[in-house]
Amino acid sequence: MKLNAIEAGSAAADRVPLLILHGLLGSARNWGAVVKALGESRRVLALDLPNHGSSPWTEIMDYPFMARELASVIEHLGGRAAIMGHSMGGKAAMTLALSRPELVERLVVVDIAPVSYSHTFAPYIKAMRGVPLGEVSSRGEVEAALAGAIPDKGVRAFLMQNLEGGAGGYRWRPNLAVLGAHMDDILAFPHFPDDTAFQGPTLFVAGETSDYIRPAHEDVIAQFFPKAESVEIPGAGHWVHADNPSAFMSAIGSFL
Repeated sequence: MKLNAIEAGSAAADRVPLLILHGLLGSARNWGAVVKALGESRRVLALDLPNHGSSPWTEIMDYPFMARELASVIEHLGGRAAIMGHSMGGKAAMTLALSRPELVERLVVVDIAPVSYSHTFAPYIKAMRGVPLGEVSSRGEVEAALAGAIPDKGVRAFLMQNLEGGAGGYRWRPNLAVLGAHMDDILAFPHFPDDTAFQGPTLFVAGETSDYIRPAHEDVIAQFFPKAESVEIPGAGHWVHADNPSAFMSAIGSFL
């Protein structure tokens, strides 16, 4: 499978390429400003994960599958890369680091832990699938149709980034049917033997007002990622890079 990517920068003698992985219902486009900034000093690629953005659709959507696809990308790039993943993308990155550590030079995990969650996006997917796209004539009508089920304007704006089309009609870029069917896989985290660990440099980035990384997760993070450091971004929720971009860039810049 060839994953779509947006790219900046060029190969640097002293730095491996950096791959950036978005979260559920996100896309590489969400990371455009970060790609541009980090691309000043190295090759950076933000990927559309399977069933998202402009990447191919597939009936499979779990973390071992995503990790295998990422491994293929890294092998094509030369065999080693730094990885930064947000939310679902962070779980895919952690799965890759734990299963194929030789491919991962360092790891940044943004607002997620290696555990199962109950933060389901199923209501968002249901609302998106419920919009009669064949009957609307503007993006405003689509957003208005979402408003009843999704009152948060910021969340609606995020979801609307997945809408494609115009005068010829509209469509959602993600494979909503498969994402909804595999929500349990996306909320979960794969099982690894207790002695599994990624020994490379690792940074966990949490949003101050987010509840995705909690004190109860410290032990499992230390177990799987014994060299992990952590930083909290003030004033940021789950979409850390969008909520406080300057603090986020400062935190990851010094690590990468």
